[in-house]
Amino acid sequence: LRMPEDVVDALKPLAPLKGLSGYQALLKAYVSEGLRRDEATHLLGPAARLAEALRKRGVPAELIEQAARDGA
Repeated sequence: LRMPEDVVDALKPLAPLKGLSGYQALLKAYVSEGLRRDEATHLLGPAARLAEALRKRGVPAELIEQAARDGA
């Protein structure tokens, strides 16, 4: 994957501020975050979107999964 040099230059100082080892890890995190958001928006139903919103707000995955099982 080729990235414009200015994007790479912008990622490098941000990575350690976000607790990541380097810009590539930060880039992967950004891609993953965008993918999960788009999956939730375009491919998943309302329950999955709610679970994703809860996860983003720090609700533990185990608690979300347990609630989903209880509600099924």
